[in-house]
Amino acid sequence: QVQLVESGGGLVQPGGSLKLSCVTSGYIFKVNPMGWYRQAPGKERELVASITSLSFGSKTNYAPSVKGRFTISRDDSKNTVDLQMKDLRPEDTGVYYCHLVHLSSFKAKSDYWGQGTQVTVAS
Repeated sequence: QVQLVESGGGLVQPGGSLKLSCVTSGYIFKVNPMGWYRQAPGKERELVASITSLSFGSKTNYAPSVKGRFTISRDDSKNTVDLQMKDLRPEDTGVYYCHLVHLSSFKAKSDYWGQGTQVTVAS
């Protein structure tokens, strides 16, 4: 079983910055990809950003609405993933969830989610 714990959420004014971090625990064989999703009130959960492992080229993928403002990074040695958010807007408000796809030694894939961290952008 893999556990994910997010941190770094909070209240920030429009134009401000926040950095979210996600740490993992439990037995991990391989993880690919890792990423962040968010869910605003009354809306579906959506992908914010994802990143593949170094062995897959550390390829990043961003939602169009955050491209150029958010930066995702990961540490493969620690299986952690961060999300640096700049120029935050009220529409970035929501609960942010860390996500990963775990690949076992038997090549079974499993999705894991963190409990979420609240990000509120308001003046």
